[in-house]
Amino acid sequence: MRRARGPAAAALLAGCGGPQAPLDAWGPQAGRIAELSVLLIAGGGAILSLVVLCIALAVWAPPAVRRRLGGLGFVAGMGLAFPAITLSALLVHTLGASRALALFGAGAEPLVVEITGRQYWWEVRYPGTPGAVTANELRLPRGREVELVLTSGDVIHSVWIPNLHGKLDMIPGRANRQRLRADRTGELRGQCTEFCGRQHALMAFAVVVEEPEAFDAWLARQAAPVPAPATAAEEAGMRVFGAAGCGACHAVRGTPWEARLAPDLSRVGSRRTLAAGALPNTLGHLAGWIAAPQDIKPGNAMPAYARALSGEEILALATWLDGLR
Repeated sequence: MRRARGPAAAALLAGCGGPQAPLDAWGPQAGRIAELSVLLIAGGGAILSLVVLCIALAVWAPPAVRRRLGGLGFVAGMGLAFPAITLSALLVHTLGASRALALFGAGAEPLVVEITGRQYWWEVRYPGTPGAVTANELRLPRGREVELVLTSGDVIHSVWIPNLHGKLDMIPGRANRQRLRADRTGELRGQCTEFCGRQHALMAFAVVVEEPEAFDAWLARQAAPVPAPATAAEEAGMRVFGAAGCGACHAVRGTPWEARLAPDLSRVGSRRTLAAGALPNTLGHLAGWIAAPQDIKPGNAMPAYARALSGEEILALATWLDGLR
């Protein structure tokens, strides 16, 4: 039994860390929320233990002890005074934590990032750098205050990056704002936490925290027009993109296609995932998504091209998109 305790404890502790773990705080806002969470968990555990002890005493204790448990003083103290004092103290502490969250980084000039939730993907814009638009991926510089401007293009969504902050709703016609800061580099995961349709569970996004220099270089690359096709296959894929009408929904900077109905594909080859976290971003998965998106993520707005395009055309199109980095 002793040998089993080590792996079991490691498994439990592993659940407190990772790319989507509220108790693994990467910034001050998440740190304050994690402290409050630990307080609630520890306090709830202590109160549960006390209640279990009282039940055990009421069942098995000597008659004199059981009479005291049923007395007016014990009932008034534990049933009225203790809950009132505990809940009042918790209310005061929670209001203080909420105020601290609202004041974090209030004096700093933040990096503004606009995120629009759609069924079932995320549009991410950096208004301070015209033309810098991506989808299903949020990039942040380490150590800088960031203000997320959150809205929705259709139904109510909710954005949650557990390692950085709490969740906040995204409401059509309204912009909610959330301040956060990431103090560590690496990759995290965000998720929609408001049921928004049949593919709600497959509406995630990658969060990449980089050093400021690397972030600035990435941001400049996002705003720049895409390069011309480098190979014959990429050139053929670009022609397929136009002939198939993909530009009616998607935008690719530096080309005639500037639509905003679907994800911007200007640098799609450099993204971590496809279809809002549904697939890893590889050439094979990209071709499969173009051919049969409804088999992968039923109910999304992407039409299937398996019958409209030949296998060679789909592969050429995927090759061009994969090269957009």
